[in-house]
Amino acid sequence: MSIIGVGIDVVDIDRFGQTLERTPRLRERLFTPAERDLPLQSLAARFAAKEAAAKALGAPGGMEWQDATVDASQGERPVMVISGTVAAAAARLGVTRLHLSLSHDAGIASAVVVAEGVLT
Repeated sequence: MSIIGVGIDVVDIDRFGQTLERTPRLRERLFTPAERDLPLQSLAARFAAKEAAAKALGAPGGMEWQDATVDASQGERPVMVISGTVAAAAARLGVTRLHLSLSHDAGIASAVVVAEGVLT
């Protein structure tokens, strides 16, 4: 296995919250139904994760925000779950696994994604 890409993103939580307030439909566009009602700091971290995943995959156009979601079941570390356009972009690159790390502190949410797979 090889590292195919690495992505990182940071989000100012308050600014992100203001953006969601100004553009209410943005929440529906960016997040799956399961994510939409999470606390603001969790939404900001998930947005950072989606951005970091796009960067790790080389930021190809045409990826849909809802085709990447973070599953953070109780007691388990968060996992990036991909489908549709994001899974297709990953498959084209030979990505077989995405490693994810999330954090939020001092008004900032951050995420790092490492794309692992077989170089094609």
